[in-house]
Amino acid sequence: MAGYQSVLALRSLEAEVDKLGFMLSDPKTGWGGDDFNNLVGIIPKDADALPVYARDALLFKGTLEDLKVWIQGVQWAREYDRMLKVSDDKTRAKKEEHERGRQLIANLKKDHTNGTTK
Repeated sequence: MAGYQSVLALRSLEAEVDKLGFMLSDPKTGWGGDDFNNLVGIIPKDADALPVYARDALLFKGTLEDLKVWIQGVQWAREYDRMLKVSDDKTRAKKEEHERGRQLIANLKKDHTNGTTK
């Protein structure tokens, strides 16, 4: 059983994951043994988040402690890219929107060539 501080820590972790475009999920497959019950996964949080990944793509699997470290790595990489002026939130959002458009056009072409309509 978890105490209230654990609940607050989990909520904070969920908020960080959400800001990055992910959500916590069942890790689907474990490493076996007793650790399976202590694993979490993360996937894209919705149809608009992280468009280069499939909606059910398991992007991380591990313990909550492992996830904290992984999130820090993602945040560090984004900050480093900002410092180098390689990428920022605005550029990332623009590229993601471009990818969504590309996928939409590809799906429309596929539907059109199959003779189906949406």
